[in-house]
This record gives sequence, structure tokens and C-alpha cells, in this order.
Amino acid sequence: MKSMIKELWHGNIIPQEDSRNNSKEMKELLGYMARHHEDLAKTFTDEQKEIFEKFHDCLDEYVSIAEAAIFEYAFKLGMQIAIEALN
Repeated sequence: MKSMIKELWHGNIIPQEDSRNNSKEMKELLGYMARHHEDLAKTFTDEQKEIFEKFHDCLDEYVSIAEAAIFEYAFKLGMQIAIEALN
């Protein structure tokens, strides 16, 4: 069996990418979001498009930071559970 820690270290396990693509509901939701985004963008002026782009940039950065914090919390929680199970 491969070492999960080594696989994670070498970048063979990428939780943030794997978790987004597993769920049928998430894929469906991404499709709806893309469609609504396109429909909304068609109605924007150039100035509104620029503001919307800036909003998306901020949202992407926020989501990235939030995902990292959730990963760290979940990893620590999993380790605490493992330690408790061994005691």
C-alpha cells in the first residue's frame, strides 16, 4: 500500500481538485452556475463587466483561502480522531 503522506507530499493527491468533481450534484450545480453567469454577463455594460470580473477575482481568492482553512481544520480533526482511536 502506498504511503498517503508521501502521495500528498509529491502532489499525487490533490483534495481540493478531487472533491469538486466527485459529486453529480456539484457537477449539475456548476452547469447551472455557468449558464446563469453567461445569461447575466450578456446584460452588462462594459463597466459592469469590469466590476463583475473584479468581484469574481475576489470571490475566487476568498474561496481558495476558505478551502485551505477547511482542509487544515479537517486534517487536524482527522488526526485527533486517529490519536484518540489509538489510545
